[in-house]
Amino acid sequence: MKQLLDKMRARFNAATDKNDEQMPLTVRNYILIIAGLVVIILGMVLMAGGGSDNPEVFNYDMFSWRRITLAPILIVGGFAFEIYALLKKF
Repeated sequence: MKQLLDKMRARFNAATDKNDEQMPLTVRNYILIIAGLVVIILGMVLMAGGGSDNPEVFNYDMFSWRRITLAPILIVGGFAFEIYALLKKF
């Protein structure tokens, strides 16, 4: 696992663009933006579902810890990471 993280960190640090000085966002910023979008989408997927097939029967799975706590934390964290990715100057 450590080797995989080191390899990913090396590839991230090696990502450069010849127009870095002219552009407000670099390749690294775009990589971080995509990572933030993945976290937001993961939060949305975790929040989905929980409905009942029969409208006469109430389904308590709608109020699970995953939908009420984990998914909103991921979504808000993803948006905060997006702000960081946009403002970070490499």
